[in-house]
Amino acid sequence: MTAPTTYGLSSEARNLHWLLTNLVEEVPGIQSVAVVSSDGLLLLSSDPGHTEQSRRAGPAKGPRGSSADLATIVSGIGSLTVGAAKLMDSGGVRHTMVAMAEGSLFVMSISDGSLLGVHGSAECDMSVVAYHMALFVGRAGHVLTPELRSELRQSLESQSTGSAR
Repeated sequence: MTAPTTYGLSSEARNLHWLLTNLVEEVPGIQSVAVVSSDGLLLLSSDPGHTEQSRRAGPAKGPRGSSADLATIVSGIGSLTVGAAKLMDSGGVRHTMVAMAEGSLFVMSISDGSLLGVHGSAECDMSVVAYHMALFVGRAGHVLTPELRSELRQSLESQSTGSAR
């Protein structure tokens, strides 16, 4: 994981970065994490330095090695499950898990349509990942305001333009 630059960010944004870093470092088997807004934009990532440039540099394990790719997958699964829940008249979607032969994907609702997505290895303990994701959502959900989402988005954009130089 590449440590994100938090210089100049609000205390709420720094706290979210800290929560994300803790999630990745404390839970064995987590390969990448993305927080996605309701409109599918990446807000926070476990690998903010993993941009399109590093993706072109060579193959990486995971969703093509890019946090933007994980955000796309998380957004798509979130949209699909919300549509399914509406068709089934079953209420809001709280979480989704996809178990694969070589890994797992977890998607959990944060607030107002925002999503937390985690790509885990085949060896990760799914119940531990789900527990820690629920802790993250409980701590992050009430602070993820429109202003904070905008700040996080601008921070990611400035990091990607800074790494492109």
